[in-house]
Amino acid sequence: MALDPNRFGLSCAITTPMREGGAVDLPRLVHHARHVLANGCDSITLFGTTGEGAALGPQARIAMLGAVIGAGIDPARQVYAGVAASSLHEAVEQARQALHAGVKGLLVAPPFYFKGVGDDGLFQWFSQLFETVGPSMRNVILYHIPSVTAVPISIELVQRLKTAFPGVVTGIKDSSGDYASTEAFLEAHGELAILVGDERQLARAVRAGAEGSICGVANLVPHLLRPLVYEGTENAVVNTLVDEIVSYPVMAAVKALTGHVHRDDGYGAMRAPLQALEPAARARLFAAFDRITMARAA
Repeated sequence: MALDPNRFGLSCAITTPMREGGAVDLPRLVHHARHVLANGCDSITLFGTTGEGAALGPQARIAMLGAVIGAGIDPARQVYAGVAASSLHEAVEQARQALHAGVKGLLVAPPFYFKGVGDDGLFQWFSQLFETVGPSMRNVILYHIPSVTAVPISIELVQRLKTAFPGVVTGIKDSSGDYASTEAFLEAHGELAILVGDERQLARAVRAGAEGSICGVANLVPHLLRPLVYEGTENAVVNTLVDEIVSYPVMAAVKALTGHVHRDDGYGAMRAPLQALEPAARARLFAAFDRITMARAA
């Protein structure tokens, strides 16, 4: 199915394969990126939540960008990069690295250490980020994931940023898990690419005008998610699979299942303080994944 150039589509919030001790496993990253792009994804998003982006320093980020681009993945069409930092200096560095590499756009989380901040402070932080990066700042997707950051992106803040920086903010990723939030973004900012992180709400949101998703389950079954993104078709298998995954620590579960899909145990390690699933939990999860996905095949 051809990608509508005006539609965001399906991006894999790609997991970051690690070696024991925390070094990024670049060959496995490239292998997995090629796999999801060949099986239904339009792009990959490096350094997102599922990819443990907030735990990755500048050298790891440079190496990962270099590896996927060096493997022939076109950054201008197929790569987005997450920006996750509380320090403005670090956010600027992350954005500049990715933009210099030629990525299509940025998924930018709010500064997340200080809680209870208001829209005025957030507007100032985003404004300083955009102004410091300068004219190269482009295609920014604002990342609303309050369960992780505890710093929400409000309807009003999006409006202020759109007005102050025309053309810079092009999308919102709503990972709140609250469909009412998605509806509110669609109503107020429907000209932007509204993206849904919870795969169980994706088809409904697409039918209401959303443009797609950056999501973790795209690591596992991108071929099942593509009809949700392009046709708004519900899929009970996807819903059941997500229900199973969220009964475990989600990032560890997605990473373990990525290895299961590839029949490669080398995908399970995580960077501290996050921890991989215990063997018994992995076995239960793998059995459930096989049962759920085979039920569709039958």
